[in-house]
Amino acid sequence: MTKKYIKITRHNEKKLKRGLTPFSVWAMAFGCIVGWGAFLMPGDIFLKQAGPLGSMFAIEIGAFIMLIISYCYYYMLHRFPEVGAQFMYAKKAFGKLHGFICAWFLGFCYISIIPLNATALQTLLRTIADNLLQFGFHYNFRGYDVYLGEILLAITALIVFALISSLNIRRVGQIQVALVLIQLCVVLVMVVGSIMNPGHVLHENLGPLFHPGKDLSIFLQMFSVIAVAPWAFVGFEIVPQLSHESNFSMEGAKVIMDTCILCSAFFYIVLTLMAALAIPVGYSTWVEYIYGLPYLRGMASVPTAFAAHRLMGGIGSVLWSVASLSAAFSCIIGFYIATSRLLYNMAKDAMIPSWFGKLTRHGVPVNATIFCMLFSMIPPFFGRSTLTWAVEMSAIGGAIGFGYTSLAARKYAREEGRMDIEIFGTLGFIFSIFFAMLLLIPFPKLNCSIGQESWLLLVLWTVMGIIFFLRTQVSAPPEDGEKPHLEGAYPQKVL
Repeated sequence: MTKKYIKITRHNEKKLKRGLTPFSVWAMAFGCIVGWGAFLMPGDIFLKQAGPLGSMFAIEIGAFIMLIISYCYYYMLHRFPEVGAQFMYAKKAFGKLHGFICAWFLGFCYISIIPLNATALQTLLRTIADNLLQFGFHYNFRGYDVYLGEILLAITALIVFALISSLNIRRVGQIQVALVLIQLCVVLVMVVGSIMNPGHVLHENLGPLFHPGKDLSIFLQMFSVIAVAPWAFVGFEIVPQLSHESNFSMEGAKVIMDTCILCSAFFYIVLTLMAALAIPVGYSTWVEYIYGLPYLRGMASVPTAFAAHRLMGGIGSVLWSVASLSAAFSCIIGFYIATSRLLYNMAKDAMIPSWFGKLTRHGVPVNATIFCMLFSMIPPFFGRSTLTWAVEMSAIGGAIGFGYTSLAARKYAREEGRMDIEIFGTLGFIFSIFFAMLLLIPFPKLNCSIGQESWLLLVLWTVMGIIFFLRTQVSAPPEDGEKPHLEGAYPQKVL
């Protein structure tokens, strides 16, 4: 078997097509950040870890850290506007192996969130319609009953949104904008309703401000929430990745990223405070309510849903359902786009098989989208247990991506004498290491390290990445500086 180089006619090569407006890029990023988890995590993680005030401070700190890291992305996008894919920043700064590591774990981060939002439909229907889809065979996995009807619903949603994500990118952007506007408007109505109807949501319910039952200081409680910041804010960094499908300016990219971070932080804080303010009859504090959630059914089993119902009755329940559905749908679309473009760019750079780089006539990475869909069909068979796994895996992948970009920005800023960027890059890298340590090291008392299942998934993904990387090196095109047999050629295997 020998290698032969074949010249490629660039004018006939399919490329990603521009079609996203700056606002649709913003909607893509915001949809990735604020998904179904924003409506579920106040009761499942935030209040349990740090209470309402501790969660609010932790979210604000997390947003501030992300603003620092976003400045590194802005600098790298400004320095390498032709690159687009953020893993290329790591590759240019530290070599192909580091570029692959960054891309591979970012891929894990992105793709793990897709099934999380697909399985959200199960929880949503259990909340508003109890056992509507609980038919067919069922089994119990880690205390959660999994039903055939709910599995089919999640798989159907994954297929439908894979088809939507395969449309012309301009049309996909328009759909994303509509979904994001719906959830923003509905949550705004809920906030106004809580202000105008203070009797329905008792402000004295906000106490205790921190979690009284944890043997942790206030700062350690906040650390437990800050640890998931890479998951909570992952998505703003897809803006550079979408630069080849939009026409935003460099300055516009910074505005898009920063406003996404700030708006999503406000979103998380509002939903968390609402979850603490409205508690059912029979519970004296939000602490009792949160720990009683496993024994409740219907709207009361999801604090944000109960708060909406308490505010506006049946209308509030409908509005909450619309907002949470829009959030889940926009997050699925956003990460279908983000993951497929990441895989496409990896294939284009010969990091993974070229099969992932196939484009349709609309400039859509069709095979990469199909892979995302098929991979995402596995978690629904494990029920709600995948929620924690997805949060932990996306937090680790996000921390790795943030760390590499911050370190790359620091390297180039030092060469250019840009002290401001060097400081931001150093801080971004330190924060990323901090996130990773909180997740990977089981610190005493802190309940924020990943579980056994997440460790298993992390090991499996790492092994699969090693196999992919070693395999692609055999037939990879020459790196910059190596001269192929023909100018502009790529190596192919021929018998």
